Amino acid sequence: MIPVNRIRPDRCPGALRPWPADDGLLVRLRLPGGRLRGEQLSALLHVAEQYGDGRVHVTSRTNLQVRGMPADPGTEQLTDEVLLAIEGTGLLPSRAHDLARNIMASPQTGLAGGRADLRPVIRALDVGLCSDADLAHLPGRFLLVLDDGRGDLVERSCDLGLVALCAESVQLRIGKGWGPVVLLEGVHHHLLELARRFLTLRPAGPEAPWHVSELTTTLLPPHQAAAGLPAPVPALPYGRVPGGHHVPVPPEGLDRPAVERLRTAAPELVVTPWRGVLIPEETR
Repeated sequence: MIPVNRIRPDRCPGALRPWPADDGLLVRLRLPGGRLRGEQLSALLHVAEQYGDGRVHVTSRTNLQVRGMPADPGTEQLTDEVLLAIEGTGLLPSRAHDLARNIMASPQTGLAGGRADLRPVIRALDVGLCSDADLAHLPGRFLLVLDDGRGDLVERSCDLGLVALCAESVQLRIGKGWGPVVLLEGVHHHLLELARRFLTLRPAGPEAPWHVSELTTTLLPPHQAAAGLPAPVPALPYGRVPGGHHVPVPPEGLDRPAVERLRTAAPELVVTPWRGVLIPEETR
């Protein structure tokens, strides 16, 4: 493990802890697995149009951002009016866990390819995170990465995660190393318990580690990489892909016409780690 001396606490932004940028407050909203409904995207754009720069931005961690949001006078916090408007989108189910819902997953999981459908794991992890008051203290940079066995995220850095070996078993990822092979069913319990152990081992104060790899002790004894782990594959290309259509998001973000095209294309969308949106074919 790598001890790191911090001089400041984690300041990764959220809705309850926005970032004070030059153009106003920057608000980041977590999307477990990158998934959201088209109506939620449209509702968030309405908030951005009413209070911010009028666009919705995506991040490489499959989250959404809005910029130029107003601060409560004398603070670096959103006004109550804006925070309530954001909650009205359904994208902030727990104020306490605003920063903790960092779950990245293979965007095509359950749609095409892969060795296992990880959508139930994503949902179970999010429910487990939001129902545990202690896990609200996870750093905003703490990331869980779930690869469904296709290899698209097997090399993506993470704090905790898994890689599917088949439809029934996965190997856990712990920091930069490997954990045990466990059953897919109930795997969220293993990951949530490891997250709790991270918080137990993590020192307090502004110098506290942000990542598992920065701890001075191990969460579990290291394991060897399992036979049958997938080889890494390139990033999902834009255009038609198995399971849907992958649309790039421009650097300036999504405006009203772009959001309306996405909203009408599918009831559910998937923000990808490659700054795109996957429109699932099964719902087109």
